Amino acid sequence: MKSVFFIPFFLLFIACTSQKEADLPTPPTDGIAVFYEPSLKPFYHGVASGDPLSDAVIIWTRVTPRDSLDAIDVEWEVSISDEFQTVFRSGSFKTSPARDYTVKVDVQGLEPNTYYYYRFKALNAVSTTGRTRTTPVAAMDSIKFAVASCSNYEWGYFNAYGRIADRDDLNAVLHLGDYIYEYGPRSYGDTTLNRIHYPAREIITLEDYRLRYSQYRLDKDLNAAHAMHPFITIWDDHEIANNSYVEGAQNHQPEEGDYVTRRESARKAYYELPVRESTGQKLYRSFSYGELADLIMLDERLAGRTAPADSLSDPTLKDSTRTMLGKEQLSWFENTLSGSTATWKVIGNQVIYSYLNWSQPTFNINLDSWDGYPLEQKRIADLIRDNDIKNVVFVTGDTHSSWAFEVSVDPFDDYNPTTGEGAFAVEFGTTSINSSNSNERFPTDSVIAHEQKIVNSEINPHLKYANMRDHGYMILTLTQGTARADWYYVSTLKEPSTEEARGKSVTVNSGETRLNL
Repeated sequence: MKSVFFIPFFLLFIACTSQKEADLPTPPTDGIAVFYEPSLKPFYHGVASGDPLSDAVIIWTRVTPRDSLDAIDVEWEVSISDEFQTVFRSGSFKTSPARDYTVKVDVQGLEPNTYYYYRFKALNAVSTTGRTRTTPVAAMDSIKFAVASCSNYEWGYFNAYGRIADRDDLNAVLHLGDYIYEYGPRSYGDTTLNRIHYPAREIITLEDYRLRYSQYRLDKDLNAAHAMHPFITIWDDHEIANNSYVEGAQNHQPEEGDYVTRRESARKAYYELPVRESTGQKLYRSFSYGELADLIMLDERLAGRTAPADSLSDPTLKDSTRTMLGKEQLSWFENTLSGSTATWKVIGNQVIYSYLNWSQPTFNINLDSWDGYPLEQKRIADLIRDNDIKNVVFVTGDTHSSWAFEVSVDPFDDYNPTTGEGAFAVEFGTTSINSSNSNERFPTDSVIAHEQKIVNSEINPHLKYANMRDHGYMILTLTQGTARADWYYVSTLKEPSTEEARGKSVTVNSGETRLNL
């Protein structure tokens, strides 16, 4: 969540805690090894896969040597059986400190819509086994994605990742950003849980970012989710610094050094994860799920975003040079979206695209979202309407809340809240895995009353559902006839738990933009 939200809430949180500073848990002083599970040596970080195609997928691990080595030879195997009776593909990979001993292999020559198992061997040890799945080419009856965002190690346990790992019905996990948080220890979290950020500082350097990713990847629930499903990820701001853009960030100060150096350190560490690399390190990319769906993942931070406007009265708010995507990405997006022939066009989106009035005493419009880039927001709306592009579904993270919109960027002029006429897409927002939400700052009754105030109301007639209270993830199920969002909520963050419950389900019929609640 962005600074305009969490700063006052964070202060409230601090005011409510009764612990004295001396009583608070301290970060580990003996290095990242304190988080290791000895039985996994030297593959403490488990295995992962990402960016599946119909004939390829990235497989990943990290080898942790006891002593620093110049290079380590790692063997990898891919099989259609978890017992590896027949090895379908295999090879070797040389890793070194230059890539933080990570191993990332783009395995080619695979079959479409097939489950594969994979493992690694190095230093006389064998990794755990991972499972992945390639994308389909032929027509499918249904496709199912888990949609996740915003996991803050310090705020609580990653129980929602554990529940994603338990599922056996997913094509992939879409992670829409804020996979890590950059803050130092005890600056944005629950100090009672002893889940303290490492390293013990705000992360700025390449080594800092690597260590923070390492800490998160050592979490057993996140580790399990990666081992079970391929992830398709995009960064948001906290993978770099809060409210980041190409040339700066709200949470980057002059005394922290050169922002571009920090940004490129964050980028390098991110590309040491299971993400397919491209010329120029363009993270925006698309995936085909056969005739049923095209997935378009946008980069709304580092590809072209300019600095946000200072306020709604800022005369540059509607300036033509203000951009979220940048000229090159915007052109690519327009061509990709208008050229799609799939039934559903799913847009992986970090910040809310739809107009949204938050109706806060000191805050109504979030200028870090698409509302802060109105000309480009409208240009995309015009593209969809003018070309009669059907079945556009935005899936969105960032806000630690669940949302369902009949999408309009001007719901007071070109939208009928009774019939849904005038909407040109739908937008489903996923809540946080565990990052702080509204009723952890304010009384639950007040939060529920606020939801009722902003949903299906005069200020947001196109907003049909909001939950600003619960943590978890969203399941997006696509068939030829419908798209359905199901929000799943965990019972607690305060301790490890397997309890979850399905909350709201919302559907939209193919060819329509009116939501069925």
